[in-house]
Amino acid sequence: MIKSLAIVLIAISSISQINAQNLEGEVSAANGKSLENVKIEELASGRIIFSGVNGKFQFSDLQFPAKLRFSLLGYASKVAVFQNYKEALEIIMEEEAAQLSEIILRGSNIPKSIRRTPSAVGLISKDDLKKSDNFNLVQNFNFVPGVFVSQGALNTNKINIRGIGSRSQYSTNRIKAYINGIPLTTAEGELTLDDFDPELLERIEIYKGPVSSSFGAGLGGSINLYTPRLRNEQKSVVGTYTYGSFDSRKYRVNLNYVKDSLDLSIAYNNIESEGFRQNGNYDRISMTGTAGYLNKSGNYWSLFFSYSSLKAYIPSSLSETDFKNSPDKAAFTWFQSAGYESYERNVFGVSYDHKFSENFRSETSVFFNSRDAYEPRPFNILDEDMHSVGLRTKFNLNTSVFGKTSELSFGAETMMEWYETSTFQNLYEDFEARESVGGARLSQNFQDRKYLNLFAEINAELSDDLLFEAGLNFNLTGYELEDRFNANENDQSGAYSFEPVLSPRIGLNYEAFTGKNFYASASYGFSTPTVSQTLTPEGNINTDLKTETGVNYEIGFKGNWLKNKLYTELNLYSIQTRNLLVARRVGPDQFVGVNAGKADHKGVEFSSVFKSQLTEMVNINWFLNSNINFYEFDKFVDLGENYSGNELPGIPKYMVSPGIEVLVQDFTARLNYQAFGEMALNDANSKYTDPYELLNLKLNYDIRLSRYFQAGVNFGINNILNEHYAASVVTNAVGFGNSEPRYYYPGNPRNYYGGLQVKYSL
Repeated sequence: MIKSLAIVLIAISSISQINAQNLEGEVSAANGKSLENVKIEELASGRIIFSGVNGKFQFSDLQFPAKLRFSLLGYASKVAVFQNYKEALEIIMEEEAAQLSEIILRGSNIPKSIRRTPSAVGLISKDDLKKSDNFNLVQNFNFVPGVFVSQGALNTNKINIRGIGSRSQYSTNRIKAYINGIPLTTAEGELTLDDFDPELLERIEIYKGPVSSSFGAGLGGSINLYTPRLRNEQKSVVGTYTYGSFDSRKYRVNLNYVKDSLDLSIAYNNIESEGFRQNGNYDRISMTGTAGYLNKSGNYWSLFFSYSSLKAYIPSSLSETDFKNSPDKAAFTWFQSAGYESYERNVFGVSYDHKFSENFRSETSVFFNSRDAYEPRPFNILDEDMHSVGLRTKFNLNTSVFGKTSELSFGAETMMEWYETSTFQNLYEDFEARESVGGARLSQNFQDRKYLNLFAEINAELSDDLLFEAGLNFNLTGYELEDRFNANENDQSGAYSFEPVLSPRIGLNYEAFTGKNFYASASYGFSTPTVSQTLTPEGNINTDLKTETGVNYEIGFKGNWLKNKLYTELNLYSIQTRNLLVARRVGPDQFVGVNAGKADHKGVEFSSVFKSQLTEMVNINWFLNSNINFYEFDKFVDLGENYSGNELPGIPKYMVSPGIEVLVQDFTARLNYQAFGEMALNDANSKYTDPYELLNLKLNYDIRLSRYFQAGVNFGINNILNEHYAASVVTNAVGFGNSEPRYYYPGNPRNYYGGLQVKYSL
């Protein structure tokens, strides 16, 4: 009997030993930062341990399946169930709403938390980029109050911030942009962000309103993109495939390697689509790479490169009749000429962060950009070639000014750009085949552009609750023009420059109550004319255009509520622009830039996020973003017509976007609603678009297949309501002959997508 009992006890002990195992892993934030002192509780027994250095943890003698809860102040608690000891590899914890207000902005010259920054900054996190499909980066900007993206196609996107840039015809200007501190906006002011894969980025910071005191020419604002710093040790391969309506396909492969102080990441992706409309085929190949090295002294070297090759056909805008009855058509002339744009683009930069001491440090970047483009249009063929080099350096000093804790920042940014443009006849009408055929040369110009920004900024804590900020930028911009085509009597060759510009800024931020801040600021900004604005249909350069300027006045509130579960932000602003740069239509798809009058941009922006935990397994997050605009011409007379007091065209009167996100363990459901107001189509305000509403759904499920394999599947529907709407417009379109004006770019009808991602950790 005793012998039998001993055998039973030994058997039970053996089974217990088989089921009891050690569980190892690491805990990090969504941005890759390792999290120490995370409380890890086994819910069945109540046993508790804490994560150590680099977020590492080891839970011994667990009985599987095991349910663990991870919690840390400032982060949402997370409960995970593990079937065996092989499953734990990395636990990602999301920041709470209160923590959002404390995120340190990396784009400002003196980094501060969002709540203590005396200006409006829209933040798009890595999680926010997962709310929609992964084909198009800039569509995510439409959820940011005060920002609107006109989307004619995957390659026809135009960004405006607080109405600045809305009158640009086919591209984005008046906005500065950087990726990891490397300028993306050209020296003459053009910006293209379509090349960058949303899965490449960790965060986007959008500074709204004139930011010239920090970044130079940027009347609308600045967009700062950041790739993740890979901090946890990992070697992994990630593969992604997405398929959607209109035969849209995306292939992506990402290789990551982190060892000691070195981190590397290389990604390849290819996007192909037939598009919703005729002549809408799209094909883009891109490669990006990042590298970082932290030396023993705490100094950090980083490298970024990007290569893009694009060929995208252009369906162009439609008349009202075609927009209503045949939205999938292309404009007749663009279809017949098979108009498209193609280019190869390179961005390369090396940055070095150096600590002289605990209170004094510097960041320096050298960079190179190039773009070789070819664009057959019905009215001519444009051939462009651009190369630029530059440097940006910044010094930061923690010190005391008049006995007050302060930080000083000063530095310079300079760029030299060589730009050659030629135009040719398009003889497509002389041939039966649907194609563009180059003819005689119409123009050939070469520009050597240069700019220099000198900037300085000070932040001073006047008291424990009151922060003062002041900045100043000095800009010099000029270019040398060489006319390589026109006869001597029309030769425009020569040196040209814009007037030097001083751009000041001041701001105050006051914490009236714990976690609740009020701010006020005033700033001055400017934007120089772009090449497309100076180029006439004959290929000549309009050298008489002046710099557009503006003054921004702003007040706002940023604060946490309901025991830090709710974060809200409210901004009121007024921007007065002068020497307004507008496009005057002179032919089908042709325009010239002119300085014409003044405009007032007034508006209100509101954003909020509420994060709640219903149970250990269920979290629900609510979002609300909105803005209402009052944009009008102050004094504007063009060709004898007085438009003073009229609304600015091309901008929705309002945007309202509530959304909900439900997380149940590894399953996530996101539902986003967007309502946009009507847009004036012309300066006379004689025609408007209809307001429209969009409803989008995305479902995602992640699963760990083994210690080394992770997988995720997603499915989404865009425009569930199948709304017929104008996603973009051409302002002041003119009908020639008996044709109607072509104002409208139709948005995509209801469309679907689904994808699979597999990650293998070495």
